[in-house]
Amino acid sequence: MNPNKRPEDMVRITTRELADKFIAGQIAEVRKQVGSRKVLLALSGGVDSSVVAALLVKAIGRQLICVHVNHGLMRKGESEQVVEIFRNQLDANLVYIDASDRFLDKLAGVADPEAKRKVIGGEFIRVFEEEARKLTDVDFLAQGTIYPDIIESKGVKAHHNVGGLPDDLHFELVEPVKLLFKDEVRVVGAALGLPDGMVNRQPFPGPGLGVRCTGAITRDRLAALRESDAILREEFDRAGLTGKVWQFFTVVPDYRSTGVRDGKRLFDWPVVIRAVNTVDAMTATVPEIDWAVLKKITDRILSEVPGVCRVLYDLSPKGPATIEWE
Repeated sequence: MNPNKRPEDMVRITTRELADKFIAGQIAEVRKQVGSRKVLLALSGGVDSSVVAALLVKAIGRQLICVHVNHGLMRKGESEQVVEIFRNQLDANLVYIDASDRFLDKLAGVADPEAKRKVIGGEFIRVFEEEARKLTDVDFLAQGTIYPDIIESKGVKAHHNVGGLPDDLHFELVEPVKLLFKDEVRVVGAALGLPDGMVNRQPFPGPGLGVRCTGAITRDRLAALRESDAILREEFDRAGLTGKVWQFFTVVPDYRSTGVRDGKRLFDWPVVIRAVNTVDAMTATVPEIDWAVLKKITDRILSEVPGVCRVLYDLSPKGPATIEWE
């Protein structure tokens, strides 16, 4: 079978019944491929790697070794959620690495967006390689490749298979969802019992908050970004907007604005709210959010997030603007 061609007779997974059938088939396939040997997985907490992890835990239990690297650029509570679900609830063999200081030290003074991406990607590969070399009896590397990845990048999904790993590690790949589309992966994830917040997680860039803390990242501005983003998500949840708006987040630009607090002049950061609706991410429109919701978010950010004196709503569609700011 041509690995770049999805079988024409493959049924689209749209129901729990079809998902259960797919899961049973993949469990059998993984057990046949792996046997009693061990499998390594970079578990980012994103939809694809999380579904693969849950499926493999069901198939081979603690033969799977999940490595979650917290690079300090995750959204509030995301790494904690990964640990809670996989280690505490699913009893997965999870290695948690808090490399926040290591990444942020490397990023100090790096302002160019592409340079930041290279630092984050390169450092992730090094951290993951260090952990992989500590394990002497692992023969397989699992990855969250999905069908669009095969079409678009010839089967290489660096976010999951860490494409820069040295060849001497000699891993054989395990790719249980490689013929599924994203919506099918979500159905499978729900059937595996993963929480809705993880299964329906919004698109999140590989560099994480690094591309939303524009310019050279500082720890205090990153903290303001993380807190403002958490407030936005909480208030969108309360307003019933989470399932209606395709993607939303905050941005904290690398400049200060004049403000006043308690009768004193200050120079603090603006927070920009970004919300978009789209079908294919090639173009995007900006939803009209109720004024009362925006006002509540604004009031909370200004009162709860240190170092912020303005809140803005980005009205720019794609194009000419892009969805992300960097």
